[in-house]
Amino acid sequence: MVTAEQKEKILRAMEPYMVMDEYGMSTVRNIYFDTDDFVLARHSIAKPKYKEKLRIRSYSKAGEDSTVFVELKRKYDHVVYKRRVGLPEKEAMEWIARGTRNAEETQRDMEIDYFLGYYKGLKPALYLSYDREAYRMRSGMSKLDGGSDFRVTFDSNIRCRETDVSLKSDPYGRSLLEDGMFLMELKCSGGI
Repeated sequence: MVTAEQKEKILRAMEPYMVMDEYGMSTVRNIYFDTDDFVLARHSIAKPKYKEKLRIRSYSKAGEDSTVFVELKRKYDHVVYKRRVGLPEKEAMEWIARGTRNAEETQRDMEIDYFLGYYKGLKPALYLSYDREAYRMRSGMSKLDGGSDFRVTFDSNIRCRETDVSLKSDPYGRSLLEDGMFLMELKCSGGI
């Protein structure tokens, strides 16, 4: 967590090395899935060495044909592993409801199918949105140039709700951050 003043100092220090990435400023929308008795949330709260969750994410208000991302996130020993599949919103929601994808399956698809089979009866449990400011390494410093894939994001206006859990709705809900506060995340491949 950083204040607006701390964020500005960090941005000044990053300026020689980083620029706003292709997403720049966006509102990220997520639907998190869980069982009726919230087994995934309860497991996560227990802070185990290994945990996992499933979400569908969009970067704008979604329609049935809008591209969204089904993401299986796993965390083991503080390192996050993410499997991500982009597809139309309607197809993504049907996949989760059905529990298996009716398509030529990739390794990612099979991992998500396994998760859906293991945690039977997953349903939309929580909507979470936030305004994100995202930065990447400047040209000449990126992984493509033999440099780093390091990224920094600042999230604000974090909102959640347990009703109207849909990417087709506007972002609204209970605020989780005080005004003027930002959640800063450092992102890279592997661990630091």
